[in-house]
Amino acid sequence: MSKTLTMFGLSHCSTCQKAQTALQDQGWQVQFRDVASEPLSEAERRALVEDFGDKIINRASLTWRGMSEDERAADPVAMMGDKPSVMKRPTIRAGDTKTLGWTANVKRAFDVPV
Repeated sequence: MSKTLTMFGLSHCSTCQKAQTALQDQGWQVQFRDVASEPLSEAERRALVEDFGDKIINRASLTWRGMSEDERAADPVAMMGDKPSVMKRPTIRAGDTKTLGWTANVKRAFDVPV
């Protein structure tokens, strides 16, 4: 059985790169989507907000720190449309499993050594 997942992130993000390598080393076929070069549709962004709430926004990012108070107050769906790099990453979908970030729990969910 083929293990396939979709990862949303940024190709230059070191965490996304580490996650992709680790997953591939465990036999996962990773379909990577760079949200900067292939922006998510409004429906896709809305689905991420439904799945993760406001945790989808990376408030530790340089992008977030550079935003004005008005920009930070925007709806997360619109915010990710205007500034894709504000999305927490990687976001991974494999069947019914949906994860956010690259934590020990996420690694365990995909049988990646912690």
